[in-house]
Amino acid sequence: MTSHPHPTTKQMIDQFSGEPNYSDPNPDDAVALSRDRIPVRSLTQEDFDAVVRIDRHDSGQDRSAYYRRKFEEALGGSGVRVSVVAEQDGAVVGFLMARVDFGEFGRAAAAAVIDTVGVDPAMKGRHIGSALVSQLLANLTTLRVESVRSEVEWNQFGLLHFLERCGFRPGQQLALSRPLN
Repeated sequence: MTSHPHPTTKQMIDQFSGEPNYSDPNPDDAVALSRDRIPVRSLTQEDFDAVVRIDRHDSGQDRSAYYRRKFEEALGGSGVRVSVVAEQDGAVVGFLMARVDFGEFGRAAAAAVIDTVGVDPAMKGRHIGSALVSQLLANLTTLRVESVRSEVEWNQFGLLHFLERCGFRPGQQLALSRPLN
């Protein structure tokens, strides 16, 4: 029978105090490493044209009216701004638009929702999407959000596979969700 030392009270308190440190990822964590190699920042109004361009390449449609509404919501209407973009050489190469509303007592709600995600077709296979999801999850964890979900068309197999690789699993009402911890 082996005995494991019990943590001290100070160690237990320190474990839950302060902000998590995402600057030194575990070397085995490919998601964290992709986030470190690919600059990801908060979405701004200036990113509108790049997001519409990437979506037009992905979908083959001009959905600028949809993105105009989503930008309005993300930058002005949502409780907490969590939408992010990835950049390479100063150009936006991917985006992930998500939202978190305010919950009780002005805190963030327990669940976030991913509305849309896109990666420049020229950048596919370079872990841009993984970096976006990784940064989103890191941001949501610091806000103490418990899960993130998204709704996906049943036949979007590529997106379903990507979300599965990111740890999402089927949730209630056929929505995909992923716990943050």
